[in-house]
Amino acid sequence: MKNLHERPAGIFADVRFVLTDMDETLTHKGRLGAATYRALEELQHAGIRIIPVTAAPAGWCDQMARMWPVDGVIGENGGFFFRREGLHELARSFWHGDYAGTVMQQLRDKAETVLRRLPGTRLADDQPFRLASIAFARDGNSRQEREVADALREQGLDVAINNLWILGWLGGYDKLAAARKMLEEEYGVDDDAADEIVAYSGDSLNDGPMFARYRHTAGVSTIRECLDALLKPPAWITDGPGGAGFVEFAEAILADRR
Repeated sequence: MKNLHERPAGIFADVRFVLTDMDETLTHKGRLGAATYRALEELQHAGIRIIPVTAAPAGWCDQMARMWPVDGVIGENGGFFFRREGLHELARSFWHGDYAGTVMQQLRDKAETVLRRLPGTRLADDQPFRLASIAFARDGNSRQEREVADALREQGLDVAINNLWILGWLGGYDKLAAARKMLEEEYGVDDDAADEIVAYSGDSLNDGPMFARYRHTAGVSTIRECLDALLKPPAWITDGPGGAGFVEFAEAILADRR
């Protein structure tokens, strides 16, 4: 992993898609800065498709897909893809298709089991806005967080921990599986073609599959906090955290394309 400013000139010249984590990659300390929003607009104006790939709940992703300068949103760690259709409509595609509602009820039941088993544990405050996953709040108690993750796994759930949530879902997918599905079905981009034209930025452990697969990857500066737990680090690291780091990545891509 090298500093982004050390990259060879023109390395991002063929990038056509920017996939990116959202929380603490586009945001910083929970806020989306004006410079980050402007960077998204500039990428889009340059003909680059932008798709956040996030663990955020469906309610947040609905708003992003409708109102942000993005081409769609993969949410809840891969449980669905939302994209704007027309002026005010939204097209929604769920990993579990017509069975998404049934799967979500199973997840709610499993969450109740964990809550009964581990007193003091609580769901994340955004849980009412989720349609494909359950999320438990992180409270800084590492022992309790491990107990929650273990309890979810014991019930057959896939589990990921990021800087905000302990996430559980059913289906065996992750951010990478959902990104591959979206690129193929929505844009006709197969996995081989993605090598040169897809870039990804992130900050957390659940970005690991994306860092491991794609060539053009950047971690914002706070990625250092979890490097030891990643199978493969991102190719590049930014100077700034969160949105400031994403702006560096966007500017590098735009400069190379010009």
